[in-house]
Parts: sequence; C-alpha cells; structure tokens
Amino acid sequence: MTATQTAATGSKSWIATLLLCFFLGTLGVHRFYVGKVGTGILMLITVGGFGIWTLIDFIMIAVGKFSDKQGLALAR
Repeated sequence: MTATQTAATGSKSWIATLLLCFFLGTLGVHRFYVGKVGTGILMLITVGGFGIWTLIDFIMIAVGKFSDKQGLALAR
C-alpha cells in the first residue's frame, strides 16, 4: 500500500467493539455488533471459547487487526 492509498474502513466503531468485547466478550456481543452472527453464536455457546477466544479477540481489536463481516477495518 502506498502513502496515497488508504485502507477501507467500515461503519462499526472501534471503541464500541473494544468495550463490548471487554464487558460482554464471553457472550460474543462484539461479534454480533460487527455482523459476525455465526461466530457470535459459537462464542455464546462456548462462553467465549472458555475465555481464550475473548482474550484473543480483545487483543486483535486493541491492535486494530479485527474487521467487520465485510472484512473492512473498524472506524477509529
């Protein structure tokens, strides 16, 4: 990517996703928020992958590597 190109950004808020993951991550609410319903249901059933999946998602969101359903970066 050159300096004149920018990454496409979705409409979902980065901070909202981060806070949802922190407070309700084991229920997969942050995944429902970004449109990833299937994995949100899996997180709900497995209690956030026994907490491990939630921790990984939180780190991915915090460093900016988490995307919405369309693969777009979260809006900062």
